[in-house]
Amino acid sequence: MMALRTTNLKTLQMKNYKILLFTFLIVPLLSFSQEKAKDSIVEKPERPAFESSSIIDNQTNVLFSKNTLEVVMQHRFGLMDEENSLLGIYGANSNIRIGLSYSILDWVTVGYGITKKNRISDFNLKAGILTQTRSGSTPFSLTYYGNIAIDGRSGSANDGVFLTKQDRYSYFHQLILARRFSPKFSMQIAPSLSHYNAVDYGYENDRISVALGGRLKISPQTSILFDYSQPITSLEDDPDTGLSYNNPGISLGVEFSTSAHAFQIFITNFNGIVPQQNYMKNTNDFFDKGMLIGFNITRVYNF
Repeated sequence: MMALRTTNLKTLQMKNYKILLFTFLIVPLLSFSQEKAKDSIVEKPERPAFESSSIIDNQTNVLFSKNTLEVVMQHRFGLMDEENSLLGIYGANSNIRIGLSYSILDWVTVGYGITKKNRISDFNLKAGILTQTRSGSTPFSLTYYGNIAIDGRSGSANDGVFLTKQDRYSYFHQLILARRFSPKFSMQIAPSLSHYNAVDYGYENDRISVALGGRLKISPQTSILFDYSQPITSLEDDPDTGLSYNNPGISLGVEFSTSAHAFQIFITNFNGIVPQQNYMKNTNDFFDKGMLIGFNITRVYNF
């Protein structure tokens, strides 16, 4: 009888040891799983700060997922003050750009566009550097945008338009610092450098500028946009017309968007569309008969 009790006691003790050992093994695993799940939620990327890859005249931090094709149409009418032009719609100095961009990676997009003014072809690259997180561990997104543009107008050393092939080239580099403050409000600041290989005698080849843009969402598909572009370095006025190349770019508009479309309509004083053209060649003063109407249309295709 005593032997039976001793055996039962040993069996019970063995069971307790097994339960205790199992508890010690499973608790760290559960804690690790909970921490891993917690980290995966905390570090989840924040939703995009903007609906479209551009905010009127500047790029945004928006990058589409891999194998996404974006088709872009940008139009600028003539100046609203032009006589007998129906607010510039019939204006002679209208401009248009059609472009394509393709996401080769989730964080890298390459593109090409052709612009009516000066027959410009541009090859562009956008790459994500930092992504804002929902936890706030990364409080903003940082994106690089750059392009190489080629002036396609006819001209050679014989007529003095372009002395060499390199004279046709211009470049643009921009860092886009964007933050989504709330589901309704986002802002970005974007310093940039514009460069032209060839300029008129006495002019600068480079210009540093900074842009400030924002979006205020007023309904699920509608947002109010603003875009302000300020040149930092000064350029000489046009010697023939006396017009200034130092006017800031001011744009105000409305955006209507769906999952695959974005339509922006606005007033602005930029009509170059290609960013270095806007920053280096603009002579329109927003507050002195320099306003014009423009729109951007984008369509996204996922493959």
